[in-house]
Amino acid sequence: MICSSSLRLSGSGTRNSPSPPASSENSDESQSQVRRIKASPQLNRWSRARSIRSGRKLDRSAVSTESRDKSGSPVRSEPEIELPMSPKGDSRSGSSDEEKEVNGGKPIFMVSDGTGWTAEHAVNAALGQFDYCLVDRVCPVNTHLFSGIDDVEKLMEIVKQAAKEGAMVVFTLAEPSMAQFAKQACQHWGVASSDILGPITEAIAGHLGVSPSGLSRWAPERQKSPLSEEYFRRIEAIEFTIKQDDGALPRNLHMADIVLTGVSRSGKTPLSIYLAQKGYKVANVPIVMNIDLPNTLFEVNPEKVFALTINPVVLQSIRRARAKTLGMDGELKTNYCDMDYVKEELEYAGKIFAQNPVWPVIEVTSKAIEETAVIVLRLYHDRKNRVPEH
Repeated sequence: MICSSSLRLSGSGTRNSPSPPASSENSDESQSQVRRIKASPQLNRWSRARSIRSGRKLDRSAVSTESRDKSGSPVRSEPEIELPMSPKGDSRSGSSDEEKEVNGGKPIFMVSDGTGWTAEHAVNAALGQFDYCLVDRVCPVNTHLFSGIDDVEKLMEIVKQAAKEGAMVVFTLAEPSMAQFAKQACQHWGVASSDILGPITEAIAGHLGVSPSGLSRWAPERQKSPLSEEYFRRIEAIEFTIKQDDGALPRNLHMADIVLTGVSRSGKTPLSIYLAQKGYKVANVPIVMNIDLPNTLFEVNPEKVFALTINPVVLQSIRRARAKTLGMDGELKTNYCDMDYVKEELEYAGKIFAQNPVWPVIEVTSKAIEETAVIVLRLYHDRKNRVPEH
């Protein structure tokens, strides 16, 4: 079982220059003292929500308080959170229940200087290797996303919080100094960590023989033209794909970059939208028994047509769920979900695929949309970039 939450901390002011964590040369007295660092309201709210969810008492020092000036008017001070120099050894941390969720889930903190998309998907992909113990709650996990972290102070808060909770920190920080600081801080506090972006960036830099920019994808320096040609290309692709959904306007198939075909509920529409968001114009054509396919499907370049097939048992369960949402599971009689009909329709589609051997047939059973999209795009670009034989 995986629980997740996300948080974006918006920075104010200029970016701080990273400085390494306190060295071991500091005296024992200075290490045991409590250091006050101003925390953002968002992080405070997040910490309070976690405390409430786990049934722990709130640390009132972490809640913003109101003071009054000389005139008696209330003055709201910025919230502060007490961060001990040695989080794990702080006697005020209480019982071990305060270091983990009541449900026993092991926390994973995902830290990013952008949207966190890369970190989140990388962690989810890795967790997919542990389905055997996540499903039956043998090793439950709680993931928490911190996006927009471009400030050393905020990064330090998160690492110290991770140390207190026994969390693992996974980060994608484009700026080398920030990534190095995160690594050093995690080592200093004894926090397990993994740099997702750094190793592959260094490998590509060595391969290309050039240095990386060290800027987040969403850094202001890289947003000079937000409404770029790429942006409008994606918008155009999405609009085209929506208009061509479910066999609409078959006369426009020749304008599509990719054409998907398969029986109903084989995943054509969600795959089309996913590909469109990446800038590809996609049309999809459903295969239904006793209904002729449009001639244009056989007239377009066959190398851009991709056939989807699926296991009949899985397809039947998907169709039953669909029929239920449409109110077709009551008195209305239909063979839409009948196993014999499902098998017959898949066999009918298989014959059409066999008559068009250039169309690659992709088995989508148990595949995520992203996995199927990777297969489609790899074949698409392999064919597009293939050198024609003379």
